[in-house]
Amino acid sequence: MANGLERESGSTIFSEEELREVSGVKRVGDYVEVTCGCTSHRYGDAVGRLRVFVNGYLEITCECTPGCQEAKLTPSAFEKHSGRETARKWKNNVWVIVNGEKVPLCKTVLLKYYNQVSKAANGSHRSQNGRACHRDEFVRCSRCNKERRFRLRTKEECRIHHDALADANWKCSDLPYDKITCEDEEERASRRVYRGCTRSPTCKGCTSCVCFGCDICRFSDCSCQTCADFTNNAKA
Repeated sequence: MANGLERESGSTIFSEEELREVSGVKRVGDYVEVTCGCTSHRYGDAVGRLRVFVNGYLEITCECTPGCQEAKLTPSAFEKHSGRETARKWKNNVWVIVNGEKVPLCKTVLLKYYNQVSKAANGSHRSQNGRACHRDEFVRCSRCNKERRFRLRTKEECRIHHDALADANWKCSDLPYDKITCEDEEERASRRVYRGCTRSPTCKGCTSCVCFGCDICRFSDCSCQTCADFTNNAKA
């Protein structure tokens, strides 16, 4: 393991050369950890620790203040937590220190495995026209009882929906990519029927838009029954 963290295949996740100029590198078990941050024009820098796992999964522990308890955040959730004004662009807004300079994640090697896993997953679960087969879903707010739309086009978006669905206290303001409050109007019923099916715009659910488990929408680090069943089936 002298040249980097070993992956399950026996190769390395990152070589020493790839991470030579990155600040705060720490190799632990099945992940690499580095110093990261996100800058808000109003609140300044929010600093954290980014973990890059061998399966491409990204996780951030926030250290914006000594008492901050936010851990296991997705980059998108960390971006929102930092108070960044232009959210939904975490690959550009979340940075690491390279050669003493703040460099966006998208310009570093750290997204290499995340991109590879996302590309492979998207390619293995597509409809006939090549688009990912996950329709939009809705989660009901525990405070105002309004349903909010979740797009499920990427693994990150699927994880946000997955975590919201598992949270009995989920509320409108928890959405990381849309600034929605309980005061905002709920989508009209005539609009909610459009859920992104590639076969039919008003589809109520078919094999082209309903997924029963793939690498995009199931997570090995989650112990919920759905993810556990998918993980066990994948190993069988």
